Amino acid sequence: MNYFLCVAREENITKAAEKLHITQPTLSRQLAQLEEEMGVMLFTRGTRKISLTYEGSLLRRRAEEILELVHKAEKEVSHQNEVIEGTIAIGCGDLYAVQVLAGIIHAFTAIYPHVDFELYTASSDHIKERIEKGLSDIGLLLEPVDLSKYDFIRISKKEKWVALVPAASPLADKETLTPEDFLGVPMILPYRLNMQSELANWFGDLYPQLHVLFKSNLNSNAAVMVQQGLACALAIEGSLSFWNQNLVKCIGLSPQLSATTAMAWKREQPLSLAVSKFIEFSKDYLHSKTAV
Repeated sequence: MNYFLCVAREENITKAAEKLHITQPTLSRQLAQLEEEMGVMLFTRGTRKISLTYEGSLLRRRAEEILELVHKAEKEVSHQNEVIEGTIAIGCGDLYAVQVLAGIIHAFTAIYPHVDFELYTASSDHIKERIEKGLSDIGLLLEPVDLSKYDFIRISKKEKWVALVPAASPLADKETLTPEDFLGVPMILPYRLNMQSELANWFGDLYPQLHVLFKSNLNSNAAVMVQQGLACALAIEGSLSFWNQNLVKCIGLSPQLSATTAMAWKREQPLSLAVSKFIEFSKDYLHSKTAV
């Protein structure tokens, strides 16, 4: 897999062989054996450049996931000892809950300084997919989301839905926006079907009348479209601190619409010692904050 990925990146067998510190004939034989085992052609070989076939592109994606998983497994196995160390892989979206996560990590690393973290940002559906594949240990998942296969801690602080509108829009002067305000306005809605259902419930009978110009899986990309004056977006407020408030106005909704976030991990999944400690620590941390 390493040989295959190196050739895919370099697009040249000679350069790949140099990087791998092996001879070109050896690398060529390895590739030929791989293609024979797979039963398909993985590369299109040109005079100066070697490129992936469609089947090769599919294998590249899986090979990257496989090697990432192998690397993660090696770290976990090597760190199973009395000293709590290792890497915890966490997936999350653009949420207020990330600020809560930062507080947990700050307190946790003060006690367990040998633990480090990998933070992967994506939609809840993508984060769940990574947890299923073993690439992420824990996910911050914006509800509604199916948690039937997961253990989880629900974060008490609500995520608030807001509207993002261009600063030059007539809507920018309003204190709150109602469903009627969005009629005839180009809109950006979330990509996730569960979130679309939540918004459809908020809009009621007006939902089919919306002019949906985009669907976006991350609020940061939606904000760029709003900044350029292309549309208005509905988004979770937690990520707004990263955007230019002079160009994009954030306005509350009326009636208010909110959502919850769950810190979730796969049920009955073997966990490294570091991940297990982090989950128990997070439970105590969040319980103490709720009790205050």
